[in-house]
Amino acid sequence: ICLLYNIAFSSLKGVNLTAAKERGQLIFLEGLKSCLDFMFGEEEQSGQSSPFQFLSEGASDLRALFDFVRTSLTPSSSDSWKGPVLLVDDLSVLLSLGAAPVAVLDFIHYCRVVVCSQLKGNIVVLVHSNEDSEDEENELVVNSLCHHSDLILWVEGLATGFCKDVHGQIKIIRRVSLELMVEKDLVQIYQYKIQDKNVTFFARGLSAAVL
Repeated sequence: ICLLYNIAFSSLKGVNLTAAKERGQLIFLEGLKSCLDFMFGEEEQSGQSSPFQFLSEGASDLRALFDFVRTSLTPSSSDSWKGPVLLVDDLSVLLSLGAAPVAVLDFIHYCRVVVCSQLKGNIVVLVHSNEDSEDEENELVVNSLCHHSDLILWVEGLATGFCKDVHGQIKIIRRVSLELMVEKDLVQIYQYKIQDKNVTFFARGLSAAVL
């Protein structure tokens, strides 16, 4: 099940969201369209309730959005999800729409209960962060997600600035401290270059352009 956007996935090689939807492997909620439909009353005219009810309810309750996730993943008598994955791209948008940080964190918490604990699946969430950010609400959400995540992919630009052949670096943080009671997490750092329909990763300083 995928919430909000699909532009990031539709550009990747070998990823066909349309085919996945037709096979019943993907349930997609187009956040921007759903928000507009709700604000202009088109969903009310069709008799369907909107997952974005919070836009008219003081932005304090994301229960309708959670109900959409739970209902979409509820197995029927003839079929069931095996190891489902919930993709939220991106969570920061909910804050921009006026949702309170506590409501966003509650939403993720209940999604984890259903997807991870009950259905033995996984949740992948995209958020934006900046060391110099003054958005305290967004940083609260980011820090909380990092604290409860098993795996963190931190993508950032190069500290040295723009480079034609190296577009940035990704830090992979495996939270082994959550399970093995060790003091430090496992951290790996790679650099990357974005191509038309692919991304190339390599160890720092080992770009083909450099070698």
